[in-house]
Formats: sequence, C-alpha cells, structure tokens
Amino acid sequence: MKRSSAFFTLAATALALLACGGGGGGGGGGGGIPILALPSSQQPPAQPAAQPKVSVEDLATGSYVVSVGDANAPTVGKYYAGADGSRLLVVADGADKAIQTYRRPAGGDWVAVPGSADDIKVTLLRSDATATAAPIASALAGRYVAQVAAGVTAMFDVSAAGDITAGASACKLSGKVLAGALPGTLGLSLATTGCSGLPATSSGVVTADGDYAPATFRLVADSGTQLVDLWAFAE
Repeated sequence: MKRSSAFFTLAATALALLACGGGGGGGGGGGGIPILALPSSQQPPAQPAAQPKVSVEDLATGSYVVSVGDANAPTVGKYYAGADGSRLLVVADGADKAIQTYRRPAGGDWVAVPGSADDIKVTLLRSDATATAAPIASALAGRYVAQVAAGVTAMFDVSAAGDITAGASACKLSGKVLAGALPGTLGLSLATTGCSGLPATSSGVVTADGDYAPATFRLVADSGTQLVDLWAFAE
C-alpha cells in the first residue's frame, strides 16, 4: 500500500507540473504540454540547393568557329559537336587563351567551367563550320614543352601509343591521349605534379590546327572547376 500511495502522489505531482507549463521557469507562455524537438538523427533531410542551369545553343554535328557575348565586341570560340550528342565550346581571350568552357557529355547536361552562381544561357552570335581533321595519336609522338605559367614550363613526351610521360622539368605532366568523340579532337586524360596553378587531374581534348603554329597541338581540359590550356611546342 505504501508503494501504491507513493506512485499516485508522484503521478499527481507530474500532472500538476504539466498543467502549469512544466513549473519553474519563468515566464510568458501559457500552460500545456511542452513540445519536444526531434533528435538530429530523426530530423528530415535538408533539401539540396538548386544548381544553376547552363544552356548553350545547339549546333549540328561538326566543328565551328563561333562568336558569343556582346555583338559590338564579340568573343571568339571553338565549338565541337559530336554525333553522340556530346558538345564542347571553348571561349578564348584576345591572346587565344581559353578563359571559359561549356561542355555536355552524351546524354548529360551542360557544365560551365569555371562555374557560376547564376543560370547561364549562351547564344551564338555567329557560327562558321570548319573542316579540321582530328589529329592522329601516333603522329603526335615526340618530345614537347609547354608554358604553364610565367617562368614555369613543362617538358613531356608523347609515345606512338598516346602515352604522355613527364620530362626533366619540375612541372610534371603525365596521362593518355585517347580516341575522341568530338570532331577534330582526340580525348585526353591528364595528371600533373608540381605545376603551378594546374589541377592534379583533368580530362578534355587534344586539338591540332594550322593556326596554332608554331605550336604543334593544344591540350584543353578541366577538373570540373579549373581550366587547363597548354600549347605544345616540339623540342
């Protein structure tokens, strides 16, 4: 009986505390049962932030010289459109250095590198088809040097099989030249060590054009956030 009396006394005290808002603490709100927060492990998952949308005017399969931007001061670029739906637009500055790329994998969405916090819609002011043949990997075999930054160069070799191996420079390039889906290009997988300003790994294309002379070919790639644009000169 003593145990039962103690139980009823404890229950009555708890009910009285709930009726007055939990007792004790001060202030302001009315009574009622307090609302308990869910543990963090039971909170609903946060919704991911919406990603900026990137869209670029589509062109038929082929390679093009295009212009974008301000019609009074257009920026020139190269546009590559693959039969599989893949696309690449490389926008250059006045010194023909890549400053922006837009790429779309087959069956995927456009990606801008560098990216933007806002939606991007690229309209072409002009597009002129070109007939640039894709380079042949075995024909690129040789020893090359590329300027990475002011005072920084990279020496590297390309084998007949398309393997890129580092030379004696402090900046080391390695990787592979691959078959490419984009007209006028080969694919590229690139890794770097000790190269100022270059990402550790990137992928992109190898292009060759008579306009590049005295350079033999060009490596254009990105890591998803950072661009690589290297002009290869035969040693």
